[in-house]
Amino acid sequence: MQKQDKNLIWHIQGGLGKNIAATALIGDIKKKYSDRKLILVVSHPEAFLSNPFIDRVYHLGHTPYFYQDHVEGKDILLFRHEPYNQTAHVTKKQHLIHNWCDLLDIEYKQQQPALFPNYPQRMTIGLWQRQKPIMVIQTGGGPMQGQKFSYSWSRDMPQEVAKAVIQKYYQQYHIIQVTRPDGYPLEGVERVDGPLSNMELFALLIASEKRVLIDSCLQHAAAALKQKSTVLWVGTSPTVFGYNIHNNIIAKLPKKANQLIGSYLFDYQFENNMHECPFMEIKDMFNIDDVLKNI
Repeated sequence: MQKQDKNLIWHIQGGLGKNIAATALIGDIKKKYSDRKLILVVSHPEAFLSNPFIDRVYHLGHTPYFYQDHVEGKDILLFRHEPYNQTAHVTKKQHLIHNWCDLLDIEYKQQQPALFPNYPQRMTIGLWQRQKPIMVIQTGGGPMQGQKFSYSWSRDMPQEVAKAVIQKYYQQYHIIQVTRPDGYPLEGVERVDGPLSNMELFALLIASEKRVLIDSCLQHAAAALKQKSTVLWVGTSPTVFGYNIHNNIIAKLPKKANQLIGSYLFDYQFENNMHECPFMEIKDMFNIDDVLKNI
């Protein structure tokens, strides 16, 4: 009798940052299920390429013959859990990676994400050489769909903070702003708003000397690449999405919460409902002098 193939299929959807966070558990999963091929179906395959513990990675929505190749007649385990729907995530009591551990029956040991750029990908670091050391500031991240006003108060860097960082560091550093195509403009910086591969962005992190980031994909990537950074947090929490390697600066607690009429299981929405913002002025959110001292 022919021996049945044994596969473990892990389905991961969501943004690039969430996919990078998931890399923290690849080694533990492979160790626990060492007798199975580890097959990933994910929304951002770049985060998993060259990972030595993965047997195959597919782009979500591009899985030709997947059922016949990996499911039909096979001994499979399917992991299709959504950590965002867990109580500990909704109540902001545990890190995203910890919630995944609970779902996958893996011991949480403060695992950290890991990226594995190969040799030619590392060669792209040289493309970011400039006359002065590089400082990266990510002022905006994530897709913004159908909105006339592109500033997402719950995650984006306030423009006043970005301008203060530039004013302090522009003479010493070549500052590269990473943002969405519709993100606000800044003077005196090199702007990166696409199109670049994710690995080219990761190379920029490695090439940089200082980084001031927000809760978006680059803070996850910086942790995976062991690049200590300053990260600003407004409507999200480092307890849930952050890493101890970073200098995490959290917005001051609002004196009065706004009416969250559109909120269900989460307080502030990534879709940027402006009426949810509890801050009346930038000084209510961050002390800019304190931010500059902590870079």
